[in-house]
Amino acid sequence: MSEDWKSDRIESARQGTNPTVIARMKSGFAVLGDMQFLPGWCILLPEHQTDSLNDLSMNERSDFLLDMSILGDAILSVCQPDRINYDILGNTDNYLHAHVYPRYTWEPPERKPLPVWLYEDHYWSDPETAFSLEHHGDMMNKLRSYISAHSPS
Repeated sequence: MSEDWKSDRIESARQGTNPTVIARMKSGFAVLGDMQFLPGWCILLPEHQTDSLNDLSMNERSDFLLDMSILGDAILSVCQPDRINYDILGNTDNYLHAHVYPRYTWEPPERKPLPVWLYEDHYWSDPETAFSLEHHGDMMNKLRSYISAHSPS
């Protein structure tokens, strides 16, 4: 499968060519993270590319942050992590997007107090945990069902 969709993740989600899309939400798209070393790591992409949360209207901000929390609820329900970490940075990918990271009791104790993005490089490139529909499709369907049942119209 071509990975051209990665060059513009938001537009490919809008066009239906981004295979990581879990669900369309009011503010944008819930997608599964490229690496799943923490099963259920998701990202909320906005409907249209924008630089930051502060560039949205108050209603759009409310929708985005509510969708982010609903995505966290879905991960809690489906993946049963110990907790959820929410992260909006935009330093590497210079557009608004929110990472929703599950954190697990089985993570190494030295990792638990640190942000996910400080995991060593090999976690971010291990083919064993890379996204694939074959390995992650069932989890995506469960997340999709939760989001569908709990998102406002």
